Amino acid sequence: MNEKTLRALIEAGAIKKVRIVAEGSTIYVEVDSGKQAVTAKTVKGKLKTWRNLDSAARWVRSLGVGTTQLDIARWQPEQKGFI
Repeated sequence: MNEKTLRALIEAGAIKKVRIVAEGSTIYVEVDSGKQAVTAKTVKGKLKTWRNLDSAARWVRSLGVGTTQLDIARWQPEQKGFI
């Protein structure tokens, strides 16, 4: 789901929960819309990722979301990312 669609759903109150997920060296955002969880994507349809938790949190906040969950159970901050 791209940012434009995500903003519209948030404004409409259709997003139930927002999570920042850190898995390996990848940080991404996942939202619950109805009964399914979807990830934030770029305009080109690729997974939208961040290099640090602060950047992801600032992006979520810029969408107008004040409360989010943070899932760092599988986070390996020292792991090198894949190219």
